[in-house]
Amino acid sequence: MGPRFVLVLSENWTLTGGRDLPRLVRWAREAEDAGFDAVMVSEHVVLGRDACANGVMGNPRDYALPGNQDPSMPWPGSLPLLSAIAAVTSRIRLAAAAVITPLRHPLALARDIGTLDLLSEGRLVVQPTVSWSRDEYAALGVPFERRGAILDEQLEIWAKLWRGGPVSHRGQHFAFDEVYFEPRAFREDGPRLWFGGQHLHPRLLDRLVKYGHGFHPLGRPTEDETERLSSALNAAGREPLEMIGGVRADFPDDDSCAPLAPALESIPGQMEQGFTTFCIKPSQYIDDPDGVGAFCREVIARTS
Repeated sequence: MGPRFVLVLSENWTLTGGRDLPRLVRWAREAEDAGFDAVMVSEHVVLGRDACANGVMGNPRDYALPGNQDPSMPWPGSLPLLSAIAAVTSRIRLAAAAVITPLRHPLALARDIGTLDLLSEGRLVVQPTVSWSRDEYAALGVPFERRGAILDEQLEIWAKLWRGGPVSHRGQHFAFDEVYFEPRAFREDGPRLWFGGQHLHPRLLDRLVKYGHGFHPLGRPTEDETERLSSALNAAGREPLEMIGGVRADFPDDDSCAPLAPALESIPGQMEQGFTTFCIKPSQYIDDPDGVGAFCREVIARTS
């Protein structure tokens, strides 16, 4: 089987204005028609001055990384946007990556993602994350230092909810008794979950083994990391996870798009490492907002 492609809809603001969300919906339809496997939307709720603590990216087409982006960069709500996309598509997967889970109550967030998963008949993929911005956590009144522990407790609650009610929970951050959660998600074990990060630290490894369906690292994992993940999955009786990679643009300067062909050259090597699914952001390679469909078809043609 050939590579599967994910069209990244976030951060394409050299192609379209941050308020023209219907255009992103149209791109998702074009990606589905071209044979892409998924579309992806990432999020922030708000950003503060720490967003540009390390300066801003040289080329505005590049990926936004922790501390290198303009605080005014648009970040539409991922779940409402993916709901609109679900309504006009029938096959393509909907990747909410990343959802900054500790900023929301687990019951309210489970309701939103469960509804979207049911509406899309199981096409939703959620990547819960803790993210990096202290300013964002401060603005929403959530303790930054507790974000990892909050996420772990939220994942435990979700696993209970997907199985059916009544559900009770007594934890360090959340507590409730005998609540019913209907309707639940499309599958009995809930939406598909991806997890990622810069390094395969013990807490991330534990989340992948307990709850994960896919591993979406930031950058390439080391051979030791992939071996540790494989061994932990085997020990838990789990099947291998979906491995999500990507392509990196080599910009000739800070004002131009990157050529597509060299970016795709890394895919065969990544597939040899076990990666099957690859994220690609159109604005890194084209400047024509009406050319996204043709771009998707070119990606498929060059890698078939």
